[in-house]
Amino acid sequence: MVSIPKCLQSAAVATGLLFSTAAFAVPPPDLDARIDAVIHERGVPGMAVAIVEQGKVTHAKGYGVRRLGSPEPVDADTIFPTGSTGKAITVAALAVLVDEKKIGWDDKVTDHLPGFQMYDPWVTREMTIRDLLVHRSGLGLGAGDLMFVPRSSRSRAETVHALRYIKPATSFRSGYAYDNVLYAVAGQLIEDVTGKTWEAFVRERVLAPAGMRSSTTDEADQFADPNRAQPHARMDGGFRGIGQQEVLDERAGLGRNAAPAGGIASSANDLARWLSIQLGHGRLPGEPEGGRRLFSADASREMWTPQVLVPIAQFPEPVADATPQFSSYALGWGVRDYRGVKIIEHGGAVFGVQTMVVLVPSKQVGFSLQINSEDGEVLYGMMYELLDHYLDAPKRDWMADFIAFKQARQEKILAASRATDTRNADSRPSLPLAGYAGGYADPWYGPIDVRHEGGKLRIDFRQTPDMAGTLEHWQYDTFRTIWDDRTLEPAYVTFSLDAAGKVARITMKAASPLADFSYDYQDLLLTPARGD
Repeated sequence: MVSIPKCLQSAAVATGLLFSTAAFAVPPPDLDARIDAVIHERGVPGMAVAIVEQGKVTHAKGYGVRRLGSPEPVDADTIFPTGSTGKAITVAALAVLVDEKKIGWDDKVTDHLPGFQMYDPWVTREMTIRDLLVHRSGLGLGAGDLMFVPRSSRSRAETVHALRYIKPATSFRSGYAYDNVLYAVAGQLIEDVTGKTWEAFVRERVLAPAGMRSSTTDEADQFADPNRAQPHARMDGGFRGIGQQEVLDERAGLGRNAAPAGGIASSANDLARWLSIQLGHGRLPGEPEGGRRLFSADASREMWTPQVLVPIAQFPEPVADATPQFSSYALGWGVRDYRGVKIIEHGGAVFGVQTMVVLVPSKQVGFSLQINSEDGEVLYGMMYELLDHYLDAPKRDWMADFIAFKQARQEKILAASRATDTRNADSRPSLPLAGYAGGYADPWYGPIDVRHEGGKLRIDFRQTPDMAGTLEHWQYDTFRTIWDDRTLEPAYVTFSLDAAGKVARITMKAASPLADFSYDYQDLLLTPARGD
């Protein structure tokens, strides 16, 4: 799904001490003024922040507005989609079942979901519930995301069925590659084990006992809440992420088939309770030692235990100091270090909204940051400024550093894109436009239609409502998508002909060098459907 840029994704984590001896701290005294200034300067419509220290909520507050052009303020109960930070909540739901001995972390998936299949039969037999959660399956980065990004008409069960057609990029358990589709499998497994949908089980067995009263697993509840943040993005600068901020359609985001990977909406007040539960190793907020728990201490230990190494890319100046010495992924969390201290964190993004959840167990501190835009530099700048505060490090303008980093990165990518642009605008298609029309299909995505209408070619991703557009000739037999919904990432569509001059296959790739990895066009291999 849409995410924070790969070079900044370190879903980081820290085991820390079971009992902290750290001195009690307080939020930075200038925090309100700092956030107000930053969101104004960067054009971020709204932000929500929660901080928990030593089991106490020391800060839960909103800033700015829910929607550009409207006066309604963000407050501590404003709900934001939380994206992939919700993976940890799916893990908590599984932990409830583990504690009840209905499943085990190392149970084979097929023991509970008999129809589950991966591309390789051996991997199908060996895949465990733990494997679903730690991004070591052999699938490529974001594999299968086009089945739910943007939203799909598929059911979760249909998505799980399609997984068997996705070819692996590497061997099983040989390395790390972030995916979302296997969390959809985890959600389907919960339904098969409990007889309740992931939405109902998480609502009844995780959110309700946790006291997360504003949080939702269901879009109907989310859109019925008047106190919700609206998504925004920069769309008019040539590529998404560049230009002026504008409001997006909130109903055009993640498909509900992938909700276990990132379909929860939550508020600062509710995330404060979630932070408290995590720091309390499953104990509910306000409960004494030995009191009521959401999940066991054993489950908490499993959640934070590293399972797979995450490759480390050195961050360039001016953010080089943010480069970890180690980085790994656990169960719905990442584990890495910062200034010699283990940190637990996970970022999340859904179209137009971003969230970061951070835990420092050795200090018994946790915080969450939410923004209703795609300006990740603000999220990361504030994250490192708060980490420095709680680790007693020298004060630093991380915000300015991440802004400079993002601008330099964008300029470098765009310059490289221009330098390699060898388009031959004078070239012509090999066939008349009608010759490209037909029904096509990809083994895992399914049917895609190309139609000749009104002298133009139209493309329609049939299982993705509203993902249709015009194919504009680019060069030779390559066309560029002009989507009816301009918030979708454009793609190059290349037709390959056989010896008889008919279309044998279609390949695609994202047009923007800044496109999110969830637009995995490059994984599609479309061939003529039977009868065409």
